[in-house]
Amino acid sequence: MIDYAKAISRRNFMKKAAVGAALVGSGAAARSAAKTKTAPLRLGGPTFEKYEGPDEWVGVVKKLGYRAAYCPVDANASDDVVKAYARAAKMADIIIAEVGAWSNPISPDDKTRREAQQKCRTQLALADRIGANCCVNISGSRSNRWEGPSPDNLTDETFDMIVETTRAIIDDVKPTRTYFTLEMMPWSYPDSADSYVQLLKAIDRKRFAVHLDPVNIVCSPQRYYSTGKLIRECFEKLGSNIKSCHGKDILLDPRLTTHLDEARPGLGGLDYAAFLKELSKMPDTPLMLEHLKGAEEYRLAAEHVRSVAKEIGLSFG
Repeated sequence: MIDYAKAISRRNFMKKAAVGAALVGSGAAARSAAKTKTAPLRLGGPTFEKYEGPDEWVGVVKKLGYRAAYCPVDANASDDVVKAYARAAKMADIIIAEVGAWSNPISPDDKTRREAQQKCRTQLALADRIGANCCVNISGSRSNRWEGPSPDNLTDETFDMIVETTRAIIDDVKPTRTYFTLEMMPWSYPDSADSYVQLLKAIDRKRFAVHLDPVNIVCSPQRYYSTGKLIRECFEKLGSNIKSCHGKDILLDPRLTTHLDEARPGLGGLDYAAFLKELSKMPDTPLMLEHLKGAEEYRLAAEHVRSVAKEIGLSFG
């Protein structure tokens, strides 16, 4: 004989248990979603408005909607000034992305080479003082044009020269808070993710890392029409070594033989959706706009990058 009172009681218990489990499950799902929610990306670029002091600088950066910035002081700044800017950036949640050391440390000209290597040391020291993500240069060129092609650039001898030079710069400065990095170039090492991996292993210094500008290695129609694949390969192979990125675009001209030109983001063929998706895996690695003319061009570039982020469910905060 069925005891209906007990049966109903059991059914009520099961219903309540199911509801409880659902609530627990939904809470766990919500917590899981919160954990996996992508943090805002960081965008930065040059500032054109004049400022005096760290507080005004922060205001200018924030007015542009940036959460990353180029280094606001030069190497001649006193320690007190450097510390004041570093403190203001930290308080405002602004990452100082990079300090440029643009020069030719492997120049065939002795004087140029010595001066370039000293500049790298000076700028790396500044990056360490202010706590920038990195100090960035290119490896240089064996031609008289610091960023130009040379038949000697992509040789074993030059690879070894880059290794020796980079080691010496890092060993002399001994940075503890920043990294020395080399941008990839189409005609100088590192010229690909693979050659960058080789340099990381050969240089073998904890404070040597990666600066990524994918446009610089889009040097053929084959790469131009597969920039998403190229970008994903860079992030897969270089990963957490990437400390800062440059944001620009590239346009393939239909003239023979092959003509590729830098362009404002949105006017070229770079797969920004792929770029931003990869960056979202390391949201404190900033994307820094560069090589544009004037504030309006940078505004349009930032607008495009933010619109792509929105389309794929990301944001720059």
